[in-house]
Amino acid sequence: MMRELTNTPDTAAKQAAARAGVTIRSLTEADELIEVRRLCDTVWQSAQDRPLPQTLLRALAKAGSYVAGAYDGDELVGFAIGFSGAPADDALHSHITGVTARMRGANVGFALKVHQRAWALRHGAAAITWTFDPLMRRNAYFNIGKLAATPVEYLPDFYGPIPDIINAGDTTDRLLVRWDLRAPSVAAACAGQSDHPAVTNGIVALDISATGEPVPGRTDGRTLLIAVPDTIPRLRVADPPLARRWRTAVRETLTGLMSDGARITGFDRAGRYVLTTEDA
Repeated sequence: MMRELTNTPDTAAKQAAARAGVTIRSLTEADELIEVRRLCDTVWQSAQDRPLPQTLLRALAKAGSYVAGAYDGDELVGFAIGFSGAPADDALHSHITGVTARMRGANVGFALKVHQRAWALRHGAAAITWTFDPLMRRNAYFNIGKLAATPVEYLPDFYGPIPDIINAGDTTDRLLVRWDLRAPSVAAACAGQSDHPAVTNGIVALDISATGEPVPGRTDGRTLLIAVPDTIPRLRVADPPLARRWRTAVRETLTGLMSDGARITGFDRAGRYVLTTEDA
């Protein structure tokens, strides 16, 4: 059971940054934005299609969008960029977040999201949306399991080809998630009180074979489980055909179930999406 929360979004943001050992602040100056662009280039390693041209960063910052950096001392070790959606949506769209290799696993990404939530609430937003690759197990667990974001739409090949080291020529399917900023589950997650109950009665709709292949299962239960491989970035390089088979299997299974009314309600520690069907 979750404890009653008494800390404000700003307090939660300060506590998350302190636990990660960083300071986080909004960035507006040209030299700061140059640092962000350089770090982005380092993380994605794309010479052909830079995710964040400096001119766009400068325009976003000037327009009052969310541009923030996480610092370990004087070193920029992470950043997050977001911009407003349609006025009627009262939502911020979080476009991109990156962390240096040295600081991955130190909760810098989590601290940036908690900071982003506090900033968005101060600026009148009710929600934050963003996309992530549904084959990235670590990102799925972070977004759904740790942050309590809710997947709302599957987007096949959303960006088209991206020639960087992370996407490695794969189609850019994405899951769109919505983070309702005042939801009790989100407030608890930002305070480090996420709850991850074990799934003991789910039916496996997509499994992993002993050789790493996707194996279709049953889809006739109220709680369904869809597995994803834990090595997809390496798989894209070592065995591209198998990576493509996983893309197709996860896409077809998720889109089929979601079109029938199933909702993604979790992501467990075994690396599986948890879906609840319409008749649950």
